Amino acid sequence: MAIIVRDGLVLMIRRREQEGKLLWAFPGGGIEGDETPEEAAVREVAEEVGLDVKAVRVLGDRVHPQTGRHMTYVACEVVAGEARVADAEELAEVAWVAHGDIPGLVPWGLFAPVQAYLDDALTPTS
Repeated sequence: MAIIVRDGLVLMIRRREQEGKLLWAFPGGGIEGDETPEEAAVREVAEEVGLDVKAVRVLGDRVHPQTGRHMTYVACEVVAGEARVADAEELAEVAWVAHGDIPGLVPWGLFAPVQAYLDDALTPTS
C-alpha cells in the first residue's frame, strides 16, 4: 500500500467493491514476480491512479485484520502527474483526504506505524 502525502493531504481510493469491510483504502495491490514492496507500490500507484511516485521508505507490514492479506505500507512522494481514476474497473473514486477526515473513511483505525507517519506528516506545526 502506498501512503502518499501532498499539500497536507493523503491520497485515498474508494474501491468499486468492498474487500472485507474495506471500501476506502490507500492505493496498492499485489507484488508481482521478483518485485520489492517498494517497486510494487510505485507500479500499483501508476496503474490505479496515474501518478508517478517514488518510494521513500517502508513504514511496516502486517496481515490486515479486515482482509487477512499480507500488506506492506510504503511512504511515497509524488514525482509527476495528477491523481485520477486510472483503473475504472477497480476504483470508483480518488480523494486527497485531510487528517481529520480519515476516521470517517476508516472507522476501525489505521495500522499504528501508518497512523504515526500521517500524524506527523499531516498535522500542522504551529
